[in-house]
Amino acid sequence: MSEQQQTTSDEREGEEPFTQRFVRELTTGSVMVTFLSVVLALIIGAILIAVSDPEVQDSVGYFTDRPSDTFSAIGDAVGGAYSALFTGSIIDFSEYTVGRALLPLGETLTNATPLIAAGLGFALAFRAGLFNIGGEGQIILGAIFAGYVGFGMDLPVGIHLVLGVAAGMLGGALWGGIVGFLKARTGAHEVIVTIMLNYIARFLIAYLLTTSVFQRAGASNPVSPQVHDSAVLPTFFDSSRLHLGFILVFAAAAGVWWLLSRSTVGFEFRAVGANPHAARTAGMSVARAYILVMVLAGALAGLAGVAQVLGTERYLTSGISSGIGFDAITVALLGRANPWGTVAAGLLFGALRAGAVTMQASTGTSVDIILVIQSLIVLFIAAPPLVRTVFRVRVRDTGGVGARSMGWGS
Repeated sequence: MSEQQQTTSDEREGEEPFTQRFVRELTTGSVMVTFLSVVLALIIGAILIAVSDPEVQDSVGYFTDRPSDTFSAIGDAVGGAYSALFTGSIIDFSEYTVGRALLPLGETLTNATPLIAAGLGFALAFRAGLFNIGGEGQIILGAIFAGYVGFGMDLPVGIHLVLGVAAGMLGGALWGGIVGFLKARTGAHEVIVTIMLNYIARFLIAYLLTTSVFQRAGASNPVSPQVHDSAVLPTFFDSSRLHLGFILVFAAAAGVWWLLSRSTVGFEFRAVGANPHAARTAGMSVARAYILVMVLAGALAGLAGVAQVLGTERYLTSGISSGIGFDAITVALLGRANPWGTVAAGLLFGALRAGAVTMQASTGTSVDIILVIQSLIVLFIAAPPLVRTVFRVRVRDTGGVGARSMGWGS
């Protein structure tokens, strides 16, 4: 028997392939391990803030004479940075009105909106056993479709906005559907296809913004005309950027939850993700599941593009995706590929993005610290035995599956 045949035989006899094992272990991980991963990342972030602070560095030079100065400097550096992070992302107590005090929270929700939408797209495909790395491309296509409807058509109020949202989701769905079709019909690996489509989408929008249809009249830089007011997602407050897109994304999260936990289609997605061979034996169409789940995942990512172009930016640029598609992968992994977990993770990352600006402006702490914290969170999510060891969390040994329910299994 050849090595490949032996591997296939072992998988059929109970040795799970990596993809199936990864999906199972991530989606059954412990909430406690996730929380501790965030805490550990913040602790390491505090250490980096302290080490890079000039006052801390100066006080270390005479630590043996006055150690209290060093500890005081560390407390000021870390406390000041994290206090500014909170002020810039949740509430600013220095403001005199409730509306202005809560502006940072609105900024957090605004930043979280596209992250949650694209994260839901990754999470949904992930539950079907697919790694949708193409969020960037799907966001860009969604933004292109929604943007064109927004500035290229004159339609009545209400109809214009609905059509713009639908067009954006359609653009993302088409881009995701290509991946699902190639996966189902040819067996092409979705990671390779999505990465290539990301590049195509990036160069496509760069080209379109040089054409007369998409480039703003009189502008020398690649930027589209402003979206018409009738197609703009309305904001909740005049002084805030928070728009209706957040409600749409929250409704999308509820829809994904219902789809996965209450519908027959969602059951098929989860069955295919757990074991496509068993799903096929049970009479399910794996090919259809791959196509449908990628269409839906693309539509969700397209909704992120809609939020960007019709809500936050209101015009197209080559950087409209802003790396959201890649950050959304982190959000979905932190949320354990669960719809509500993805919402919570998106809010956390939205808060980090919003607070990072205030933190740098108030304390001089580089925003790169936030990127390090986000990366550490993902690292610890992927290594639960390390987190359990650091915090001395015991895993209850119930034999196999029960033990793994506390984390990923050592």
